[in-house]
Amino acid sequence: MSKEKTKQQNPLVSIVVNVVIPVAILSLLSKEKYLGPVWALVVGLLFPIGYGLHTLVKERKADFMSIIGIVSVTLTGVFGILKFPPEYIAIKEAAIPLLLGLAIIGSLKTPFPLIKKIMMTEALFDVERLKQALKEKGNEAQFEKRLVGLTWGFASSMFLSAGLNYALAKIVLKSPPGSPEYTAELGKMTGLSHVVVLIPCMIVMIWVLNKLFDTLIELTGLKLNDLLAAHHKEKPAAESDPQVD
Repeated sequence: MSKEKTKQQNPLVSIVVNVVIPVAILSLLSKEKYLGPVWALVVGLLFPIGYGLHTLVKERKADFMSIIGIVSVTLTGVFGILKFPPEYIAIKEAAIPLLLGLAIIGSLKTPFPLIKKIMMTEALFDVERLKQALKEKGNEAQFEKRLVGLTWGFASSMFLSAGLNYALAKIVLKSPPGSPEYTAELGKMTGLSHVVVLIPCMIVMIWVLNKLFDTLIELTGLKLNDLLAAHHKEKPAAESDPQVD
């Protein structure tokens, strides 16, 4: 019998639950004749919060980025319900990626650099084979040195996100807190952030990830396919599923 494959999250479902549904609710149902600004905010944000918690429970492990996302969305809801000034939302939107970037850089001074937790994961790489190859080539120290530059590159995407998030919040949020217009503006900001903020930051992250791939290929002497976790998992699956003649 073949091994049961781990179900991967459907990116389309994630986009619909985390972006499309909340934006639609905040934009269309915030008028008093529908849900009203407060309940539209509560219902709209329940979807990404619920999806994030469901993912954490299903995976049975605390994903660092998922936790950050849940905290960010929850704070947006709390600030909106308590009718905090738009400036608070702008500061919150900038503070989370800014603090994350600083934490990533600061962790270089500890035995547990955060970039390893974020990028050097079992889901992406065959970590044990990678470590063994670095050890055999005597390039462990060289890899740690290269990792410092990659960390600054990754942190720069967080700083870029902080600046773009703050600017977007300042531009979009203009109406009085607690009003239907303000709730609709929160929906607009959520939708725009996935274009104005996410795309530039993803470009920087992809560049850093490619540099990480190049570094690992150079220092381990292995091909990229041999380092990836997916390639490593395919072999046992193929061996356990011999075709019957």
